[in-house]
Amino acid sequence: MTLYKIFKYLAIAIGVIAAYFVIRVMVAGEDAIKTSGDLQASIVSPFLYVAYIVLALTIVLVLVFVIKELFTGHPKNTFIAIGAFVAIILIAYLVTDGQPTPLRDGGTLSANATHWVSAGLVVFYIMAILAIGAMLMTGVKKITTR
Repeated sequence: MTLYKIFKYLAIAIGVIAAYFVIRVMVAGEDAIKTSGDLQASIVSPFLYVAYIVLALTIVLVLVFVIKELFTGHPKNTFIAIGAFVAIILIAYLVTDGQPTPLRDGGTLSANATHWVSAGLVVFYIMAILAIGAMLMTGVKKITTR
């Protein structure tokens, strides 16, 4: 059996299990689940465990295939991409600043945490602009080569 078939059947099994829990949530009703701890434990908790399992499988598979490709493919391109991403994070961190911010619960978010949140938003904006630019350039390239 090929790896593709194994993953296909695994995805189908996870989909069926998730569909079962979604149907249980729909049958029980939102209000009943909110008010009953027993329903939360019997319906929502297993649904969350399925989500945790899927997340863990996804992370493991991504790491395995990234490491495999790193050693079998062209590591130079991978390191260039990682370096570019680290450079974007560094630039975003340097252009932002942080100030202590009061929270709704009465606590305070530290200046360092605010700085990292701001840097994360700037990284997101830069990456979004680069992705949109890459899509536009690909579209223009396709139009001009036809």
